Amino acid sequence: MEYGKIEEVSFYSNALGEEMQLLIHLPHQYSPLYKYSVLFASDGKDYFQYGRIGRVADELVNDGEIDNMIVVGIPYKSVKERRRMYHPNGDRHKEYIRFLAHELVPYIDENYPTYQVGAGRGLIGDSLAATISLLTALKYPNCFGKVILHSPYVDDYVLEQVEALEDPSAFSIYHVIGKEETEVKTTEDGVQDFLTPNRKLNNLIKRRGFSYFYEEFIGDHTWKYWQKDVRRAIKNSFQYE
Repeated sequence: MEYGKIEEVSFYSNALGEEMQLLIHLPHQYSPLYKYSVLFASDGKDYFQYGRIGRVADELVNDGEIDNMIVVGIPYKSVKERRRMYHPNGDRHKEYIRFLAHELVPYIDENYPTYQVGAGRGLIGDSLAATISLLTALKYPNCFGKVILHSPYVDDYVLEQVEALEDPSAFSIYHVIGKEETEVKTTEDGVQDFLTPNRKLNNLIKRRGFSYFYEEFIGDHTWKYWQKDVRRAIKNSFQYE
């Protein structure tokens, strides 16, 4: 099969006050005559480079497993900026969420033939990128209909936001965490246990009644394990009803 291409786009964000680089993957037979689902990936460069997300999406579309899909990757500029935008305590995380919902979605809808409904949009992320994906969907549940979480960072604030959502039927959640993620080395917070708070999140999501997939894989907090899961995650979230 033939694979699609990645367009590199520079996009100015008023919410963030800076140019944001986008990596937009279009399938091989992309045409403005067709409609496309959109998957937004924070940690976008990592998802293309390590997760091979563009290739995976192409193969799933080619095999008839999912509908036509565009993948929009949002790379982070530095580890420091990543934390400022993705971490619940980051001083720019609210601005980043606003950028995703109020600027990036309209930009993609204006420039590409998308479905322009929540059910046609998803968010995907790993670690802190998963956290900000979940928080974005909780803030704008009618804008994003699907969330894919690879080993998210979870704290009391994240749990409170899940608890506070009025309508758990607004979007579906795909959630995996590694059983060995009990001592994760973070850049600023030292060694952290990711598994225990993710289990709390799992129990809360189940209790609230979300449409939900959860699994604990044998492995730790690395792309070695997330990459293997990207195919199932996208298929599970975007497969034909």
